[in-house]
Amino acid sequence: MSTLARVDWQRMASFAVANPRQALINTAVAYFIFRQVTKGIKTMSVYGLQKVLTHLWRAVAGGLIRTVRKAPGTGAVLQRSIDKVVKDIEKSMNVDLPGETKYETIPIQPMTDAEILAILKRRQDEPGVDWRNGRASGSVYHGGEELARLTNEAYAMFNLTNPLHPGVFPGLRRIEAEVVRMVLNLYNGTAECCGTTTSGGTESIIMAVRAHVVWGRKTRGIEKPNIVIPITAHAAFNKAAEYFDIGITVVPVDPKTQRVNVKAMKRAIDSDTVLIVGSSATYPHGVCDDLAALSDLALQKKVGFHVDSCLGSFIMPFLKEAGFPEVVCDFRLPGVTSISCDTHKYGFAPKGTSVVMYANKHLRHNQYFTISTWPGGIYASPTIAGSRCGAVIASCWAAMAKMGREGYLQECKNIVGCRVKLQHAIEQIPELFIVGEPTSSVVAFSSRWPVDIYGVQDEMKNRGWELNPMQDPPALHIACTRLTVPVAHEFIRDINESVAAVKANPDGYSQGSKAIYGFAATVPDTTIVDEVAQGFIDTLYAV
Repeated sequence: MSTLARVDWQRMASFAVANPRQALINTAVAYFIFRQVTKGIKTMSVYGLQKVLTHLWRAVAGGLIRTVRKAPGTGAVLQRSIDKVVKDIEKSMNVDLPGETKYETIPIQPMTDAEILAILKRRQDEPGVDWRNGRASGSVYHGGEELARLTNEAYAMFNLTNPLHPGVFPGLRRIEAEVVRMVLNLYNGTAECCGTTTSGGTESIIMAVRAHVVWGRKTRGIEKPNIVIPITAHAAFNKAAEYFDIGITVVPVDPKTQRVNVKAMKRAIDSDTVLIVGSSATYPHGVCDDLAALSDLALQKKVGFHVDSCLGSFIMPFLKEAGFPEVVCDFRLPGVTSISCDTHKYGFAPKGTSVVMYANKHLRHNQYFTISTWPGGIYASPTIAGSRCGAVIASCWAAMAKMGREGYLQECKNIVGCRVKLQHAIEQIPELFIVGEPTSSVVAFSSRWPVDIYGVQDEMKNRGWELNPMQDPPALHIACTRLTVPVAHEFIRDINESVAAVKANPDGYSQGSKAIYGFAATVPDTTIVDEVAQGFIDTLYAV
C-alpha cells in the first residue's frame, strides 16, 4: 500500500473543518519545512557535503563577526583597522607629484592648447607598469603602432558622432551593422542570428542576461527567474543578477581541469531557470568549459545558453587554423542562444567595444528598451546607454578591416604559441604547477610548499611584472598579448629567479599580496573585504 493510500484523508478533512485556524498554521509550517528540505537537498546535490558545511561555517562565523562589529568597543577597533587599510591604499595610489597642479574647479581662463597637451603628456608618462614592453598581463591589447595610428585617425573622423541618431549619421549606422555582422560570421552565425555592439564585455553579459530574463517572464511566465553559472564565470554575471534582482546559482568546477561540473549544473537547474553559462575561455585559468555538453543540457532543459567569449574573442575562432586543438564555441552548437565577444581585446579595437550576439531577432528584442508614451517622443535604445560614442565603433571597424582574417590568424599563432611556451617553462619548475587545462591565451599557475604563490607575485612585481592574482585556489595568471610575445624569454628567466628567491626565504612574504589575499580567503565575513574593495574604488576618484 502506498504512503498516500495510508493517509486518513477523511479524518484530516474533519480536523480542518473543526479547527480551520490550526489547519492553516499546520499547512503553512508543513509547506515551509518542505521548501527548506527541498532547498537543502538541491544544495547538497550541487555542492556536496563538504562545501555545504564550509558555506554553513562561513555564514555562522560571518554572522558572529558582524554582531561583534556592532559592539561599541570591539567594533570600533575593527573599523579602525579597516580604515587604516583603506588609507594605506589611498596613500599608495594618490601620490602628490612635485610641481603638479590639482584641478578641482574649471579654470576661470581658458588654457592654451600647448598647456593642455603638456599636462596630458606628463600624466601619460607618470611611472607605472611598463606595459609597452610586455610587462602587464592582459590590460593593453595592442595591435601595433601602424594599427594604432589608423584607429586614432578613424576615431578623430567620427569623434562627434552618435549612433543614437542614425538619420544624422547614416554612415555610422552602416559601420555598426557591419561590425556586428562580421563578428557573427566569425562565430558561424546564420542569417537569422543577430546582435548589437556594446561598451564592453560586462555590458554584453548584462544585456544577454536581461534578454533571457525578459524572455522567461514573457514566454514562460516565470516570476522569479534565476541563472546558473560556473564559479569561474565572469563576475559580470553576478553583477547582472544583483542589478536585476534575480536568483543566481554558482556551481563548482572540476578541481583538475577547472571546467564546470556539468552534472552539478544539471542538478542546479529548476523550473525558474532562464539561462545557463559556459566560458570560452575563463578569465581565471584560460580554460574552456565543456560547451557541447552544456549545449545539450540547455536543449534538454529548454533554457537559454550563453557562451562568454569576451576573453576568447578573436583567438578561439582561429585555433584550428593556427594548428591548435579546436574548441567549438559558436552557433554551430544548437543549444547556444547568445554569445559575447570583446572586439577591444584580441580584435585590437580601442577600449569600449564589444558585441553581444543572439540566435534570433525575437531574443534580441528582449534586450531592447522602448517607451511609446514619453512626452519627449517615442524612445528606443538597444543597450543600457542612450547616447553612445560613434568614434570607438568606427575605430573597431577600421581595426577589423586592417587586420583581416590573415592578420588575426597570425596573431593567434603568435599569442597562443607564446602561452604554450610559458606553460611548458612553468611546468619545468618543480615548485610550480599549472591550474586547469588552458586552451587560449591565458595560463594560470600555483605553487607547492614551501613556496607561496603570492610571494612569487611580489618577486615578479619587483622585477617589473604585473601578474593577476587568483583565489580559490590561490594562483597567478598571465594573459599573453601581442606585447608578451617578444619578451617571453624574459618572463621565463624572471619566474625562475622569483621562485628561487621565495624558496630561499619562505617566511619573508607575510606582507604584500599574501597579506591581502590570505586575509580575503580566511575571513568569514565577506562584508569586510567588500568594504576594503569599496575603499579602493573611492581612491580612484580622490583628487
